[in-house]
Amino acid sequence: MNTMHAARWTATDEVEVTEVPRPTVPQGWALVKVAYNGICGTDLSIVHGKHPRAVHGLIPGHEMSGWIEEPGDSGLAVGTLVVVEPLISCGECLSCRGGNAHVCSRLGLYGIDAPGAMADLVALPPHVLHAVPDSVDPRTAALAEPLAVAVHAVARSGMEAGDTVAVFGAGPIGVLVALVARHEGAGQVVITEPSPWRRSVAHDLGLTVVPEDATMTSVVAELTGGEGADTTFDSAAHPCVAAEVTAATRVLGRIVVVGVYKQPTALDLQAICFKEQSMVGVRVYTTADMTRAIELIASGALGLEGFPTRAFALADSAAAFDAATTGQDCLKVLVTPLPGASDDAVAAAAAGAVIEEAAL
Repeated sequence: MNTMHAARWTATDEVEVTEVPRPTVPQGWALVKVAYNGICGTDLSIVHGKHPRAVHGLIPGHEMSGWIEEPGDSGLAVGTLVVVEPLISCGECLSCRGGNAHVCSRLGLYGIDAPGAMADLVALPPHVLHAVPDSVDPRTAALAEPLAVAVHAVARSGMEAGDTVAVFGAGPIGVLVALVARHEGAGQVVITEPSPWRRSVAHDLGLTVVPEDATMTSVVAELTGGEGADTTFDSAAHPCVAAEVTAATRVLGRIVVVGVYKQPTALDLQAICFKEQSMVGVRVYTTADMTRAIELIASGALGLEGFPTRAFALADSAAAFDAATTGQDCLKVLVTPLPGASDDAVAAAAAGAVIEEAAL
């Protein structure tokens, strides 16, 4: 067939699934059959008309897993499960020349600056493909890209074994940061979140959750004899968090800004000076972070089977974006073009099997 199905952003708050031409595969590139694609805040900003580079008609999607359909120069066999490092760098700026292409001055992304993975197929250059062990569920593999953000954040933090770690925000990135920090040796990980449902998820994952009627500052003070957290992660990017991070963090402690603020936000710079705190930012991840994320998924070390996801069929992409916007009953919304792989299809098949068994 010369066509495929894809979700396209056609107007603000409008996503349309249509038949489009199969990708043109440049010389040496690979063609990937998409398994699952996660929706993140960047995708929501596109659909809501707030991303500065997004152009109507684009195919979104950058948190992808899939199988090699045509290997190109990738060196991977047809059918190999892969995840994608979806960054597009210029290779010429100071960051790129210094080996830091992830903070390229002209950084782009598949799903914005080139067609993404909310489609049956996507064409990609070999260097962005990472093979994943066959034992990994493709649905779980789709978490590799956001997990790489968490891996990078913890690596950037300078966190030490035994640290008391504070995480603001129990969204997908915040929870993944907390799980990685715990795995890397944090003595205790405390997480705060306004949503009762997300607090329950964090609790079920074994994290210490700030009660609704308390603050992160009060909880970590009690745990540390009044000193505060050794390492603090802001995964919420909310002004109320910026107002508290310095108070929640000890003298000579470390603050890592993981969430991306949409506008300039007030911050207690006096506290940073008086406490001699360090503050670092996180944008995305390096290739090494992506490799580490795959290792963590393949090992099962983080317990990601308890990480709530919800899979929608590609045909229901508009509903998937609605679900991701509300964020009520899952941490990560996925879109899949695979027949019968959405949660609704699986549930319907299971119900049909029960009815058939009862009839027997």
